[in-house]
Amino acid sequence: MMHAEQRQRTHQLLRARGVSRALFAHPHSITWLTGFAPPVQLGLNPFAGGPPLLWVEDSHFTLLVMDGLAGATGALTEDPDCDVVTYPGYTYQQPIDGFGGLRVALRQVAGEGHGARKFGIESQHLPMALEAVLSEAGWTESVDMDGWLTDLRMVKTAEELDKLRANFALTDIGHAAARQAVRLGRREIDIWTDIHSAVERAVGHRVPLGNDCVVNTRQANIGGWPEAYALDEQGSIIIDLSTLDQGYWSDSCATYYAGEPTAEQRAVHQVVADALDYAIHLVRPGVKANVIDQKTRAFIADAGYPVYPHHTGHGVGVSGHEEPRITPYNGQVLEEGMVIMLEPGIYFPGEFGVRLEDALLVTAGGAEILTTHEKGPWVKAT
Repeated sequence: MMHAEQRQRTHQLLRARGVSRALFAHPHSITWLTGFAPPVQLGLNPFAGGPPLLWVEDSHFTLLVMDGLAGATGALTEDPDCDVVTYPGYTYQQPIDGFGGLRVALRQVAGEGHGARKFGIESQHLPMALEAVLSEAGWTESVDMDGWLTDLRMVKTAEELDKLRANFALTDIGHAAARQAVRLGRREIDIWTDIHSAVERAVGHRVPLGNDCVVNTRQANIGGWPEAYALDEQGSIIIDLSTLDQGYWSDSCATYYAGEPTAEQRAVHQVVADALDYAIHLVRPGVKANVIDQKTRAFIADAGYPVYPHHTGHGVGVSGHEEPRITPYNGQVLEEGMVIMLEPGIYFPGEFGVRLEDALLVTAGGAEILTTHEKGPWVKAT
């Protein structure tokens, strides 16, 4: 059954907090609890009446989605613990009213509250008009559940790890394509297109990509979407690559060179590689996220280079950036089963920069590296 362990954890949490009925509306909550992940390549579906919703009553879950997205529910339709209810979206036989259809479906699923009935709600991602549907039905005593699932999502299930590993394999394919695509005169968008094509050919369907593809001569050479900037003779390019497939994100980063890197580029690249290796060896259950952050920043500073102006890392799962964030403020203790990214860098705006990133599974003995892309400074196109 898809994501049954996540739903069981959630049921236990709700029961412990005295909530027997709840409405989840955050897209990440929906994916984490059901595996439902609507296509996002083209943005929001114009026929959907609102976000997918998940109604929980005691230990039973009911997913509400537009009929045109029912195909994305997969094996969930055969899950005895989770029903799928659809409402009409696109139609040519009458005016399109997805929102009206969602209102009707929610009212039917939630039933009558009979006054002052307590229920949980993720209100930050629920349109007020839908919240009013519950109020009109007699569900008047709401409990704010925003953020309740954050801690539960940090430790991955076996099913989640399978999906994450599959996504990291796609980023490895993307970086292999990047090594072939990076050469003198090519633009960021040319290289990115080659990467995207290689990933989609491998998986056999559309896959959204993030995050950065920036050549060294950009003033803001830390990150940004690919544009028409081209690689010159001593050009380098940072490719920070994520895929989104099966509702889960990957992440990764490497820095490539159009030709032979200069002595300075090699030296900086080696310091970043050593910093990443050092950070990886700090990962283990019981260590605090901000300790890894502080020690990795100190490694860069002690080598005599400017410290990167961004996080040292972050969790990854149904969101590309989730807890635990590896940042100065975060005292979250790492636990076995967490999946985190580590990505130190050194940047000289307008000249060149280097960032390297790996994914790590926190294990009882330390860390398992989940990304296998080549990150050495000697890599260039042949």
